[in-house]
Amino acid sequence: MNILVFAPHDDDEVLGAGGVIAKYADEGHDVYLCGVTSGPDPEEIETIRSEAKTAHEVLGVKEAFFLHLPMIGLRHMETSEINARIHDVVTRINPEVVFLPHKGDMNFDHAETTYAAMVALRPFNVPALREILVYETLSETEWNTPTVDNLFIPNVYIDISSTIDRKLEAMECYQSQLRIYPHPRSLEAIRALSMVRGSTICTEHAESFMMIRSIRR
Repeated sequence: MNILVFAPHDDDEVLGAGGVIAKYADEGHDVYLCGVTSGPDPEEIETIRSEAKTAHEVLGVKEAFFLHLPMIGLRHMETSEINARIHDVVTRINPEVVFLPHKGDMNFDHAETTYAAMVALRPFNVPALREILVYETLSETEWNTPTVDNLFIPNVYIDISSTIDRKLEAMECYQSQLRIYPHPRSLEAIRALSMVRGSTICTEHAESFMMIRSIRR
């Protein structure tokens, strides 16, 4: 299968779906990553991009596409431009499973990424598509204003007991983004969340998702 993961910012893919990415790769599937934004500082971009490539090697990502759109600025771009850039990636990969950020996250780049991706992922445009899943991002999903339309309500759980160590190793590659516990973007917090999600389905570790669409043929 072709798996496509959208990351509004480098490291979101590890926080939200790092264990599942590694699991799919181990099973022989092709996992692709679309990094949507980059910051304004060229040196910082180079550092984070290098960290991302190392993290992707750890997880087994086959290929990553970096769109270099403005960080914290997607909502100020022309909608047609964002849609076109993301549509190009979707068309190129023709994915069967897609992972998106939660539209209720604090950072507006997450919502804009998901809205644009959903335009590209309309059923007539992606004939192979089977599932669209939304992931949670520590320090984004749980920190936003708690309103009904912002809630992350997981209804899909995937056992990552065999790949949790790879997820943490991949996050360690992002030294510029990693924080010290009790910050949620710390290795301890990431492991703790995976244990909580795992206990929900009686496994050691899991990642949880919201199902947007599931197609059975």
